[in-house]
Amino acid sequence: MSTDAPVVVVGAGLAGLACAQRLSRAGVEVVVLEASDGVGGRVRTDVVDGYRCDRGFQLLNPSYPALGPVLGDAGLAALDLRPFAAGTVVGHGRTRSVLADPRREPRYVVGSLRAPLGTFAEKVRFAAWAASTLTPVRGKRGQLAAPDRSRAEELDAWGITGRLRAGVVDPFLTGVLAEDDGSSSAHLVRMLVRSFVLGSPSVPALGMGRFPEQVAATLPPGTVRLGVRVHGATGSSVRTDDGELAARAVVVATDPTTAGALTGAGAPRMKALTTFWHATDQPPTTRPLLHLDADHRGPMVNTAVMTTVAPTYAPAGRSLVATTVLGADGSAAVERAAREQAGLVYGTGTASWELVTTHVVAEALPAQPPPLEHRQPVRVGDGVLVAGDHRDTASIQGALVSGRRAADAVLAAR
Repeated sequence: MSTDAPVVVVGAGLAGLACAQRLSRAGVEVVVLEASDGVGGRVRTDVVDGYRCDRGFQLLNPSYPALGPVLGDAGLAALDLRPFAAGTVVGHGRTRSVLADPRREPRYVVGSLRAPLGTFAEKVRFAAWAASTLTPVRGKRGQLAAPDRSRAEELDAWGITGRLRAGVVDPFLTGVLAEDDGSSSAHLVRMLVRSFVLGSPSVPALGMGRFPEQVAATLPPGTVRLGVRVHGATGSSVRTDDGELAARAVVVATDPTTAGALTGAGAPRMKALTTFWHATDQPPTTRPLLHLDADHRGPMVNTAVMTTVAPTYAPAGRSLVATTVLGADGSAAVERAAREQAGLVYGTGTASWELVTTHVVAEALPAQPPPLEHRQPVRVGDGVLVAGDHRDTASIQGALVSGRRAADAVLAAR
């Protein structure tokens, strides 16, 4: 490889930034080309009339192992993470029940056991399954050593069925995985549930977009070039609107569709989510918990009052509600149905709620059915490297790990 040219990273999402950071810290000159007007990829925050609306409902789990190398203790502290409580509120009929982690939310233990959402035996089996995710992930006896199966088959095998499965577990996992047919890899689900058990999913006080912005700030000035669209890539150059740029190596860290077009690498099927952001004078709840609907009374997957967790998400005296549905449909009809369903879950009227903005995320998550192909090779045709959560696990953790793996491959080739 040429030693007098920089490494070019195409895409300033989490994978691209993690790759550039790893290379820069190793003393390698890096240029990051980003087609949009900001860093973060899918992890960005729009400020609309003083409301901080993430591009889709997203959470950052401080238990992700990759966060330490990328942010460090000081960087993580600077995000000022605001955690959700460890549980959910589940609406059923005119009632709302809290099901929570007894270790971290002991005040809800009795209510969780008495909630008419599954039998005591079903709750015990679910607790046993969740605890089983704490076993090592890798190694001869690790979770990934066992044959993979779908998440539906996994829950069936553990006897997690009935009202608890239909009204709580499946709705929760639908929001996490962006699918409601149980087709995702059980290995992926277990790793994600493990992170929930070990950590407290949170949001930075100033929005999820602060995370990639903070990573980008660790790079030398001028490393990231915004508004530069790449039309072609080889192992030694990229072609942009401004001409061709020579490269020591090229890492394509874009969305899977763009990466496939640039490199010929296979692109997975992508799953869509739509989030409606509503403002209101009075919060429909003061509980910093994710809310689900056990009765499936509309298109809503989940809803949360963001300002109960991070008051900085809205102007003083106002509340901000995030309500998410499956699919890429931000129409007025779907917004109205989701808002009305959220009102049933919260037990309040929603006619006065004001729509702040809508985020239709057509490529929210890559589909990852069994067997899970984690740690896919970073090198593809023509000497180009590819990074992204679609090459690892569909998560922030996967994006960061993939980016650093691509950087390590560049360093190893020196």
